[in-house]
Amino acid sequence: MRHQGKIAERIKGMNKRQGLIVLALGAVFALALYMYFGHGRDEQPRSVMQKPLVQVMELSRRDMMRHVVLSGQTVAAADIALAPKYSGRIAEVRVELGDRVEAGEILLVQDTADLDISILEQQAQAGAARADAHEAEATYEANYLKARTNYELEKSKYERNEYLFSIGAISQDTLDSVRQEFMASQAAFEILENQVEDGIPASVQSKRYGAEKAERGAQSLLQQREDMYLRAPRAGIIGYRKAEVGELVTAGTKLLSLVDNSHTNVDCTLSESDAAILEPGMEVQVTIDALGRDYPGRITYVSPAMDAGSKTYQVRVELQEDKTGEIKAGLFAHTALDILQRPQTLFVPKGAVLSRSGRQTVWVLDEEGRAEEREVRIGLMNDEMQEILSGLSEGDVVIITNQDRLREGMEVEAVYQEEGQEAGEGA
Repeated sequence: MRHQGKIAERIKGMNKRQGLIVLALGAVFALALYMYFGHGRDEQPRSVMQKPLVQVMELSRRDMMRHVVLSGQTVAAADIALAPKYSGRIAEVRVELGDRVEAGEILLVQDTADLDISILEQQAQAGAARADAHEAEATYEANYLKARTNYELEKSKYERNEYLFSIGAISQDTLDSVRQEFMASQAAFEILENQVEDGIPASVQSKRYGAEKAERGAQSLLQQREDMYLRAPRAGIIGYRKAEVGELVTAGTKLLSLVDNSHTNVDCTLSESDAAILEPGMEVQVTIDALGRDYPGRITYVSPAMDAGSKTYQVRVELQEDKTGEIKAGLFAHTALDILQRPQTLFVPKGAVLSRSGRQTVWVLDEEGRAEEREVRIGLMNDEMQEILSGLSEGDVVIITNQDRLREGMEVEAVYQEEGQEAGEGA
């Protein structure tokens, strides 16, 4: 009996649980019917009939500007590597790293002892060559004077003997002998006289050339000695120093560098489309983040040709104010400027122009506020805008967002773009 009572209680407990399950399933089924026949059925047609929300703008003629951003690094007015022209031993180094120097100041001296001896020898040779030239000139003058005097005497003698022969006072042999002496003196005189060119005898000119060559050799050695003094080509700061007294250096080895930061440039690179509208002389404001300051600048150079490696153009901006020299080379700098691309033209945001099968189209609102797709011809462009050359007119209302939901003749809910608002905001 006790066992049968337990079974009855268990059956009674199971009937209660099953009843609860049936009630729960009934509630879920009722809620589903309500959603389908009640709330869900009312909302579904409403969502299908909702107009797409689009952002629009009214076309008007305005100046089309291009925003160009330039960035690069500061570059000193000059950074010059200084190296000796000739090999030799360093005798003196007169500067330290960071020293400020003036143009022409001696920075380094090489040993000139052997060169000084060569200079003295060459100067002595030049002096001897000059003395030889003077001697040659004096000798020529003496020989010329002697030859001319002898010629004149022999000529006078020959003329007298011609007269004596004409009167029968001397024989033919005597006249012939006198004539031979006359002709010999004439030949000797003409040889000396024909050596003269521009008033200077050839023998003297040769000696003078030899003396001049020796003098030039001495001057060359003196210049070489001067080149052993490494001087500052301009004012600046010593930015590199690798030279010690007694060190043997070879020609062309970089020993010092001179940095002139009296004025600073900013070298930038930019694309083809931006380089095409930049011109030297444009004024800019350059920001150097490391110094937290803006500096007025001016574009001084725009590369006339594209760099084959980087496919970019180089632009140089010269900073106008740096009296303290606080701007160091290698600092990051940037600037931007707005350049007029086309005055009083029609343009729309780039996103408003659609490309389909080689055609460019734009969605507009017709007079009844319905969507209409028009084919257009585009012109200039910048980072945000696209110029419209044909297909649209001033006053047209252009749809600039949600074009993928549009169909020809569809009614839309339009929100006008406010002045300065970016396309897509609020739509």
